[in-house]
Amino acid sequence: MKTKRIVWRAAKTAAIFLISVLVLSLLVFVVSRLAPGDPLVAFYGERAEKLKPAERAAAEARLGLDQPILRQYALWLKGALRGEFGISYKYKMDVLEVIRARLPFTLRLGGIGFLLTFFLALGLGVLCARHEDKGLDRALCKIGTVTSCIPEFWMSLMLILIFAVSLRVLPSSGAYDVGKADDLGSRITHLILPLTVVVLGHLWYYAYMVRNKMLEEMRMDYVLLAKSKGLGRKKILYRHCLRNVLPSYLSIMAISVPHVLGGTYIVESVFSYPGLGTLSYESARYKDYNLLMVLCILSGALVIACNLLAQALSERIDPRMRAQEAIDTWEADTDG
Repeated sequence: MKTKRIVWRAAKTAAIFLISVLVLSLLVFVVSRLAPGDPLVAFYGERAEKLKPAERAAAEARLGLDQPILRQYALWLKGALRGEFGISYKYKMDVLEVIRARLPFTLRLGGIGFLLTFFLALGLGVLCARHEDKGLDRALCKIGTVTSCIPEFWMSLMLILIFAVSLRVLPSSGAYDVGKADDLGSRITHLILPLTVVVLGHLWYYAYMVRNKMLEEMRMDYVLLAKSKGLGRKKILYRHCLRNVLPSYLSIMAISVPHVLGGTYIVESVFSYPGLGTLSYESARYKDYNLLMVLCILSGALVIACNLLAQALSERIDPRMRAQEAIDTWEADTDG
């Protein structure tokens, strides 16, 4: 009976995921083609403006742009189900090859930024809760509030102005110096400013969330009971409160993956970091339909998967939700 429920839940989750991705692909496909712009410019460059009507018609037929939108989508979907997503108009190569070359840069920047945000926010939130309403807590709250209100693109420009233009101690763009693709030191120095913006742009939002949840736990009845037994504030904070906060924090961080990824895309565009963010901007700007479709679907699928993962994590690690599941199971078995 339990195995049957697990299979049913997995099938239901998979169906929700697939339907959501399908609807997303249709919306992106239609909206991108209705948006103003000429995709032939991406493929032919400046020559597109000089094409004669017959040549333009032939070019559109070659790229499959002469069909009705729904017909184009049906052809694209048929190819996508076979793993064929077409070629990039701008790069004249398979879309997946273009993405495969850029993906490691985004994973490096976004992955390190996510992990740093996760651990620093947890530590900062616990630190503020431990020193509630004291000087350290007030100072961190004020600094965090200011940094969280600064737009990421503006913070990026300010850091470039200070550290790259004025002080000239850090590079302002790219992932490594020219001719130093294998130089680890060059890659690290190019990563410092973008990584700083990614972390600062999200750090206080989650740290403040942890702080508030910790303070809510500190006001629970079991904390008063623990204090009456002689346990110190520090021991209660780490042994009891933090343990109760972690399940909800893990689910929140799972949901936050797309949030951090979105910030990474913005930062990549400002710093000309050669990841998926810069690639997304270029594909939208040049109407590179095939590349734009795959990038949007990847981002959307990540958002959907993270939300489903957060729900699964909450059900798995939150004892209250497990208890409710046990009650529902018992009621179902009783009715049966």
